[in-house]
Amino acid sequence: MKTNSIGLPIKESEELVNELNILLSNFQVYYQNLRGLHWNIRGKRFFDLHLKFEELYNDSQLKIDLIAERVLTLGGTPLHTFSDYISNSKLKVGKNISKDVEAIELILESLQILLQLERIILAKASDINDEGTNSMMSDFIAEQEKTNWMLKAWMEEEI
Repeated sequence: MKTNSIGLPIKESEELVNELNILLSNFQVYYQNLRGLHWNIRGKRFFDLHLKFEELYNDSQLKIDLIAERVLTLGGTPLHTFSDYISNSKLKVGKNISKDVEAIELILESLQILLQLERIILAKASDINDEGTNSMMSDFIAEQEKTNWMLKAWMEEEI
């Protein structure tokens, strides 16, 4: 079996690169959605949500960089054009969302898709003992599950 420079099988690493590029594309759309929510949120919860959306987009920006660097580590090339992101993303594009509940619903829907994609990558990385990708996906999943729980708790808040 041929391996790459970090000792992982080449064919399976190429498949992981493809999956990571799909995740990268989805994260780029998620990031841009969060920026739009941050800019456009209105209402009595503006101050809290404006800050929360900034926290989330800053976090997603870090994750985008980690994903792209993992693609490079595995010997691939990270996608880097908007057309690639749109064609590979499964996320809904949030346009002109200014209401709090609608914004949180978009984030929850996006997190559900991101978690599904990350679990696919986690399984494939585990199959070839790719601990670097595995660890990254585990960290992402744990953080996003907690964010999901917190946002769901917010949605159940009585007004």
